[in-house]
This record gives sequence, C-alpha cells and structure tokens, in this order.
Amino acid sequence: MTEQNFTEDLIGRGNRDGAQLFRDWYKELSEVAERGDKAAYVFVMGSFNEIIKTFDMPVVFPEINSLQTAVRGVAKEYLGEAEDYGYSPDVCGYVKADVALQLRKGEHPMGRIPEPSMAVLTNACNTYLKWGEVWERMYDAPTFALDIPGSRSGLQAIGRKSVSFKNDRNYIEVQIEELITTCEEVSGKKFDIDKLREVLGYTNRMSTAWKRVIELNMASPSLFNALTDGTIYLGVANGFRGTEIGAEYFEALVEEMEYKAKNSIGTLTDEKYRLAFVGVPCYPIFRRFTELFTEWGGTFVNSTYLWFASGGANKGFQYDLENPIASLAEGTLYSVTDAMDSMFHQDRMLLDIIDDFGIDGIVYHPIKSCRTVSTGLADGRRSLSEQRDIPSLFIESDMMDSRVVSEAQLKNRADAFFEGLATRRQMAQS
Repeated sequence: MTEQNFTEDLIGRGNRDGAQLFRDWYKELSEVAERGDKAAYVFVMGSFNEIIKTFDMPVVFPEINSLQTAVRGVAKEYLGEAEDYGYSPDVCGYVKADVALQLRKGEHPMGRIPEPSMAVLTNACNTYLKWGEVWERMYDAPTFALDIPGSRSGLQAIGRKSVSFKNDRNYIEVQIEELITTCEEVSGKKFDIDKLREVLGYTNRMSTAWKRVIELNMASPSLFNALTDGTIYLGVANGFRGTEIGAEYFEALVEEMEYKAKNSIGTLTDEKYRLAFVGVPCYPIFRRFTELFTEWGGTFVNSTYLWFASGGANKGFQYDLENPIASLAEGTLYSVTDAMDSMFHQDRMLLDIIDDFGIDGIVYHPIKSCRTVSTGLADGRRSLSEQRDIPSLFIESDMMDSRVVSEAQLKNRADAFFEGLATRRQMAQS
C-alpha cells in the first residue's frame, strides 16, 4: 500500500467504521426482534452493559434510538403519535419518541427494536425512573433501578479515598449482586465471574483509548469535531462497551488521531476558533446546526456531552479484574457521579479544560426536552464568567422537537457571537 493510499484509508476510518458498526448493531437488534429473543433496555449513564454482556443479552439504548429518529428526520411523527396517545408536549422528547416506537411494535428508521425483557436504570437522570415505569405498564417487564449516590459539591470534593466514597461504593456493590440475581432469573443463565472479568478487560481497553482520543484533541488544529464526530464515537462507546470489537475500534481510533496529530491534519482546513459545547446537540437540524459554527471556522474541541454520555469511558477508569464486582461498583460510582457533575457543576469542569484545549469560546445549549441538562446552565455560565474572561453563547432549541427549533434565530445568534470573537481577537492583536 502506498503512503497516499494508507493516508486515505486511515483518515476518516473512525467515522466509516463507526457508522458500519452502528448499522451492524441495529441489524442484530432487528434479528433479535424477529426471533422474539430476550433483550435488556439500558441507559447511557450507568448502563451496566458489562453485567448484561456477561449473560449474552443484547442491549437496547432507548436514548440512542430516539435521537436517531431526529437525525433521520422522522422524530416529528413519533412525537406527535405519543402526544396523541396522551403524553404532554412538555415531556422529554426521548421518552415520547420511545413510546411511539413501542406503539409501532418496534418500528425504527434503523430497523426493528425488540421488546424489553428487563430494564436496568439508575437515578443519574430523574426521567429514567419514570421512563422505566412506561415499560412496566406496557410489557410487565422487570425494571431494576440502582440508586447511585450523587454529590452536592462535585466529585473532586469527595475524593475516591474518603470514607463517604467507600461507603457509597459498598452500597452499590450490594445492588449489583441483586442485579446479577435478576439477570439470572430473566436470562435463565448462571452468572460467570470469569466472563465478567473478560468483559471488564475489554472495557478497560476501550476506556484507555477513549481518554487518549479526547486528550489528542488538544492538538492544533483539532483532530475531530466533538459534536459531529464525537456523536459517532459515543454511539460505539455505549453500544459496544465491554466487547472486543469496541476495544479494537477505539484502539484503531487512537492510531488515526495520532497520525493526524503528527501530520497536522485537522477537522477543518482553516480552523479559526476552538469552542467547547455544553448540553445536548440539536439533532433535528444536526448538520445545519454544526455548519452555523464551522462556516466561521469554529470547531468544537470538547463538550460536556462527551463526558456524561460516554458511560465514564472519558475518564479512563480501569477495573480491577481480581475484584470485578467491587471494582465495577467503584467505577459506576465514579463514572455516574462524574456524569452528573458534568451537568450540575459544568463550570468547574470547563475551567479544567479551557487552557489545555486552547478554547476561545463556549456555547451553551439548553433544550426544551431535558430539564436535567438545561436547568442551571445560565447560573453555570455566570459563575464561569466571574472566574474567567471567556466569551460565551447561550442558544436555545431542542434535541428532538423541530417545532421549537428556529434555524434563522440560531444563525443570527451564532453570527453575532463570531463577530464578537473576531472583534475581540483584533483588539488583542492591536
């Protein structure tokens, strides 16, 4: 293979392979649905994918299913069907899209989604608890809710060696043991702790690589867009967590990013502004939403979305394979608390990355559907501005509902933001 062919094959490989893995995943789910086999519904924050994988049950991520309806331009129909069924317009768009999907017997633009044989959820998002009750009513499926203690002042203040952290870890470990019993009852299989070790080993490899990918985006120019490319990476990080395929994908992604860094190959040909994103993307006009920033030479080098939607893989946590259940409890506490902190204490987490990633501005994107992500963003923005002199943009739309998305308004706000960044840079250079 020539150097040119090697470069052409390597650059963009992560996006191509990620998209193919996604298609393969949905093809497998469709086959599960056709056979009527058992599947587990899980969520991105505290999925316990490793436990589910130990019992060879396919996993379904309702959040990912829902956002895919928006990306593929059919969310409006799903939301309308759920509202006609009786759900309020104020209810989370993810939930309503999933309700419509269930009413449609699993019909989805990517394939067919199997019914839940069980559901695993945490209190990382208050909506998870009510969402699980929907499936209980529809299918009489067992729902296992794990109570993950949060923090009032942020994980950094707790410390992983504190008595409080250890007590919380032990509390989660007991719940994991109960979850294992439930999985045995649903799957009809006995728990195999050696298989759990194998699965956790794959997660360790994925986490090491994912953390490295994020760190490599400190390079200038930036190597990937945290919003567009990052969403593909997140899909693989969740759907293929605890698998050899997932580990190999992220290790290959590191290879691609290191090559791009070495050869100064950026995600934009002319990068002018490095941005951080806070919140959830605007999926109904996902491509156009991103273009509002790239057209000005702006690229998102990091985002809180990469933190709270990656199941803790962004932190590079390594499970102790000698003590897998206790270590899974610790990793869960660490990752779920980090996810919650990235939403509720995002100002502190942004302060940690502004200098390392050379961030020129921050974009805050509160959305109608998700109060968990959106509540407090204005306060977080004000707190950050009091600590650092950094420009920010505050724009509102939604992650699912195109009825509350105004492209013209978003463009006006984005244009004004970049004009301000340009003026600020000119004044600094004069």
